[in-house]
Amino acid sequence: MQYTAAQRLDRLPESAFHRRLAALIGFGLFFDAFDLYMTSGVMVALTASGWSDMASNGRFVAVSAFGALIGAAFAGWLGDRYGRRFCFQFNLVLFAVMSLAAAFAPSMDWLIVLRFIMSIGLGAEIVVGYASIAEFVPPKSRGKWGAILFFLATSALLGSALASYWVIPNLGWRWMFGIAGVGGLVVWVLRKKMPESPRWLESVGRNDEASAILDRIEAEIEKETGIALPMPEPTRVMPPSTYKVTDLFKPPLLRSTILGITMNVVGLAGVYGFIIWLPTFLVKQGLSVPHSLGYTVLITSGSLIGILLASYLSDRFSRKRFLVVNGIIAVVLGLIYPNAGSVLGTAIVGFLLLLSMYVGGAIGFSTYVPELFPTELRLRGCGISSVAGRAASVLAPLAVGSLFAWHGVQGVTLTLVGLFVLQVIVVAVLGFETTGHKLDDEFYAAH
Repeated sequence: MQYTAAQRLDRLPESAFHRRLAALIGFGLFFDAFDLYMTSGVMVALTASGWSDMASNGRFVAVSAFGALIGAAFAGWLGDRYGRRFCFQFNLVLFAVMSLAAAFAPSMDWLIVLRFIMSIGLGAEIVVGYASIAEFVPPKSRGKWGAILFFLATSALLGSALASYWVIPNLGWRWMFGIAGVGGLVVWVLRKKMPESPRWLESVGRNDEASAILDRIEAEIEKETGIALPMPEPTRVMPPSTYKVTDLFKPPLLRSTILGITMNVVGLAGVYGFIIWLPTFLVKQGLSVPHSLGYTVLITSGSLIGILLASYLSDRFSRKRFLVVNGIIAVVLGLIYPNAGSVLGTAIVGFLLLLSMYVGGAIGFSTYVPELFPTELRLRGCGISSVAGRAASVLAPLAVGSLFAWHGVQGVTLTLVGLFVLQVIVVAVLGFETTGHKLDDEFYAAH
């Protein structure tokens, strides 16, 4: 009897294969995020050395955001047309080589051009990473593996801060680009042995290739465990789909597109419209700059703790219901934050708010969104959602200035609360359950 790739993959136990795959994807995401997070430290050094000014730094940031937006859109088409593995390698080598070139940039104008090109690869890496891990890991642990990738990407914030603290004063800003580029190339070499997604191969009719990859994976796992794998569970075999990208904008797939866009917009608007402004908010509330930075470290520690919590909770509860409940908690904390009444109270509420935001991000952004789309359109669906989120990340910092002038911190947090309310409503009304279910089977049943 001929079994499908989904049937064969979904009955595999967690193994060294899954851990190795997660490491290859996760460390690519780490260096991708490292390159993005190091921007603030690099810009300070560029300005201090006289190599750049505020206007040039503004262009540097703008092209980073615009390039990532283009990369997110490009990755969807590339990954669904030529495969996940090809897209992984293409975008990783693009950002790695351009990062190395940036280390030797002869002028600020050249650095801005190189930053734009490398950002295309940076934006693409995020789209492909989370979607690809979902196509390999067992259904009952997709949330955990998505959270692991999210943790590795987010830990780059600490990694880039520590590297900037020592590297920039002692070796100069160029070495930061060199670290990101070399790290990316090392991962690129290691990824050359990473298999293509059998689900994708099967979706484009390359069944023999999919079967050969699955044979190797199964043999490796049987050798590791010392026992024969169980027979795949029989499932409803779906006829080949005839999906086109335009189907993402009409029923029934429009439902998934709206959900994906909402999760990305709210998540990235929260990061760029609140988190990066935390030191400024605290200074405006009366703290000195050093104290502001100290409390910011305390508050932002909620991000990694939130992701670890999400890795434990994601597969134990309904993802749809959890996202709704967590969104309501974020709404309450967002209303309390500007009215906490003391610096300590503000720090505690801010910590809990970030914890809630990152729990939602780890479960929604890295796990739920890739589950919303069928294999044939998964990368394009995730790409379109990411493009919307990237656009929000460009607009959010600009909006914060106006909102702060209008009504201070409360104006900013009220807007953030409004976004959380929107997400709660959209997920409650349009969301469908994916926890523990097989990717495409549950998707078709839900629609």
